[in-house]
Amino acid sequence: MAKKVKTVVKLQLSAGQATPAPPVGTALGPHGVNIMEFCKQFNEATRGKEGSIIPAVLTIYEDRSFTFKLKTPPASDLLKKAAGLAKGSGQTGKEIIGSVTREQVAEIARLKMTDLNASDLEMAVRIIEGTARSLGLEIKE
Repeated sequence: MAKKVKTVVKLQLSAGQATPAPPVGTALGPHGVNIMEFCKQFNEATRGKEGSIIPAVLTIYEDRSFTFKLKTPPASDLLKKAAGLAKGSGQTGKEIIGSVTREQVAEIARLKMTDLNASDLEMAVRIIEGTARSLGLEIKE
């Protein structure tokens, strides 16, 4: 018999650095989940990806057990790394603060393909290009 789902919680955490402090503790505490167990499992699953933000979708069951699924890092995080930037533009559309090549955009689109709502790679590339423009990045050939 399948377990009954109590709730689904989405978190974005730095890889290998989950701690019981907020935001993990405040998100999971009210649901009665063993926070230390989640932190231990998340840090183990994200070992080797340090420096990236990893989204996790946590399914919490009625018996306080849980499962979680890791997603790919956000496109904006990957684009900032590709362009060598710490943060995006403060004035979207007016200020160009860096550039990425079409090949870098295509590589990010391939990586993100499982999480994007795109039917083919060309559509995924267009989605990532839009994110790049909103960050203030120029796309070079």
